[in-house]
Amino acid sequence: MSKTKPDAGPDKSVILHKGKEKAVKNRHHWIFSGAVKSLPDFEDGSLLPVRSAEGEYLGTAYFNKRCSIIGRMVSFDETPPLAALERQIDRAIARRRPFFGAETNAFRLVNGEGDAVPGLVVDRYDDVLVLQISTLGMERLKSFVVDALVRRLAPRSIYEKSNLPSRREEGLRDSEGLLSGENVEKVEILENGLRFIVDLPRSQKTGFYLDQRENRRLAESWARGRTVLNCFSYTGAFSVFALKGGALSADSADTSEHALELARENCRLNGFEDDSNHFFVTDVFDFLRQNDLRYDFIILDPPAFAKKKIEVVPACRGYKDIHRIVFQKIPSGSLVMTFSCSFFVDEALFQQVIFQAAREASRDVRILQRHHQAYDHPINIYQPESDYLKGFLLYVD
Repeated sequence: MSKTKPDAGPDKSVILHKGKEKAVKNRHHWIFSGAVKSLPDFEDGSLLPVRSAEGEYLGTAYFNKRCSIIGRMVSFDETPPLAALERQIDRAIARRRPFFGAETNAFRLVNGEGDAVPGLVVDRYDDVLVLQISTLGMERLKSFVVDALVRRLAPRSIYEKSNLPSRREEGLRDSEGLLSGENVEKVEILENGLRFIVDLPRSQKTGFYLDQRENRRLAESWARGRTVLNCFSYTGAFSVFALKGGALSADSADTSEHALELARENCRLNGFEDDSNHFFVTDVFDFLRQNDLRYDFIILDPPAFAKKKIEVVPACRGYKDIHRIVFQKIPSGSLVMTFSCSFFVDEALFQQVIFQAAREASRDVRILQRHHQAYDHPINIYQPESDYLKGFLLYVD
């Protein structure tokens, strides 16, 4: 017997084509425009009930007619959408409590669809929250979200950094600035006992690459006695962890002078101010091509080379080039820790690209370990698109 909802009749609902309700019933949050049979009159960003072609009530989503992903589910049952949103925020907060404390006070609090809250990311940096919104529907719920976070966590500050390319399709401009509390520009955080400065207004993403936490610990465990080159280093977190692990030196290379200033500061904060560690403001591809690589541990953590599906081929070309250059130049017995955060380049394709680079460089390369995003960036089993970070620890003969 089909479910009904008396306060939202079919005339006010989004109706899906026959057979297109399967993804929603499987608790996938996205509704593509081609799945929609009919729409009521509504303002973009509105919350609307969703029904199958037979009239079965499926839940509530917010909708935007200008997007290929026209709807995103907020509730898969009769729970009112705002109550469902609060429930998922509460669950996301509760999931993190067992894992963070005195040694680590920076982590992802809400991970979009990974936490069943589409369009919303919330990162915690000590007593400061940074909020990132990618969709019009969530933009219209922003004040509700901020109020919910204030009531639950009483943060010193909530700062917004919504500057994602996806906002263009949604019809949104970038939005950045203070949403609640004090105006905090820099905050010092702890990650596994090490100290880092996060410069909120001048940072990439929300401020710090929290998704690499476990991989930085892994770099620490392999660094003893090695000379490290941290490529695309940003503010030097991999370098600091490598030095903590006993690296002989850790050089950092990035295009951003400001990021490398913070990398120097982060090294100093943790007692690793040493003339043997160098900071290169440079294009990493040029640096690798133009220099002898007398390093036996190289970390490659570039930005996403493919932000759209049509960019996969040039992205793979870039990944292959950078690995081939490294493989050609590094000494035998070296380690390479390499990552791709491009969702459209999956793990199998990334491994194939590395194989091609190794073949062209005529080097024997072995995979020692595979890596994924940190556990505060959960992957929704119903939403595989929330899995984006993949990486390998390689041994190069």
